[in-house]
Amino acid sequence: MIRTEFIQVDTRGYCDMLDLTPGVERLLTSSGLKEGSVLLFVPGSTAALTTIEYEAGALQDLRDAIERLAPTDITYAHDRRWGDGNGFSHVRAALLGAHLEIPVAGGRLIRGTWQQILLIDFDNGPRQRRVAIQLRGE
Repeated sequence: MIRTEFIQVDTRGYCDMLDLTPGVERLLTSSGLKEGSVLLFVPGSTAALTTIEYEAGALQDLRDAIERLAPTDITYAHDRRWGDGNGFSHVRAALLGAHLEIPVAGGRLIRGTWQQILLIDFDNGPRQRRVAIQLRGE
């Protein structure tokens, strides 16, 4: 079985972090998939997917680390060329990546107790993000 679904969310940008886990688990349950994997992909070049313990301290630590890696307050060649001020968001998204794959066994995502699926929107303004979810297996 291969089944493709979508989750649509509104984001605020500037490192807005959303927990996609409940939505992905609902799609998994409704699909009937027992063994296989769930692939997530966020189209666009200014958002990323990862996993983390979705609690305020860990989220702030991640925001701080990302700011140290690709600061918002420096000049980016992308900004000089396009003038849209979101060069930092492209770099951040490229560092984290646009996809994530999670194995499924017994109809459940294989993940740690405190491990949630995280969408991060790095762009410099609100966006409507559409995340593709592909369920694969039996």
